[in-house]
Amino acid sequence: MAFVKISEQPSLYNDLEKKSVLELLTDINNEDKKVALAVEKAIPQIEKLVTGIVSRMKKGGRIFYMGAGTSGRLGVLDASEIPPTYGMDPSWVIGLIAGGDTALRNPVENAEDDTIQGWKDLEAFNINEKDTVIGIAASGTTPYVIGALNACRERGILTAAITSNPDAPISEAADIAIEMIVGPEYVTGSSRMKSGTGQKMICNMITTAVMIQMGRVKGNKMVNMQLSNAKLVDRGTRMVVDELGLPYEEAKRLLLLHGEVKRACDAYRAEQA
Repeated sequence: MAFVKISEQPSLYNDLEKKSVLELLTDINNEDKKVALAVEKAIPQIEKLVTGIVSRMKKGGRIFYMGAGTSGRLGVLDASEIPPTYGMDPSWVIGLIAGGDTALRNPVENAEDDTIQGWKDLEAFNINEKDTVIGIAASGTTPYVIGALNACRERGILTAAITSNPDAPISEAADIAIEMIVGPEYVTGSSRMKSGTGQKMICNMITTAVMIQMGRVKGNKMVNMQLSNAKLVDRGTRMVVDELGLPYEEAKRLLLLHGEVKRACDAYRAEQA
């Protein structure tokens, strides 16, 4: 049976150019409402992946996202937000996009069609069996990603796939297939829409759950976040105030001295012991 891409099927709407702005926005919003429900159905697979990542990361493993176009950009985005949010070294979660960093802003011709380059990109990071590779492809057919996943599985590296099509080739190439079936896009084939939204949600779920399991959150607070601007310094100071009961200025002094909430609180408690 031929593989049919649901993500490429005709939109459920037509004559879009004849619609009012309000109609367009309402239609898009109605389609977006389907995304969370599609992601919900994939929670068992996401849970399996997070559990596998945590056990490996506790032994020094890393997460690699791989994709092309929108999928690649979303993986790079999620990876780039981990250091400032959780104070993790950038080497812990890495996003790779077909065509390299140039492709973040500009299309790189034929980059996603290379079945070998994905593995070469991973080899540059000395990838090993402690790591996890997550391929992202709405279509489920991106050669750059599938080639990398196949090479990883041959070497005993945990692999996962995030796709918008059931029984896609990328699912067959992965140990864990996360199939988020959001249906046809509002603009036919524009997978930066519902598919992209769902991919972002799943990436958020994966890394947030992993970081919590790795002890980077206390209560509900980002106690290891980087103090990279005034807003975050203020947020961190208020965390220290809540945790230690200190006056705001004393909490701020302590925070800036130690560089992050957890270290500031631990140091203060050690001094008081």
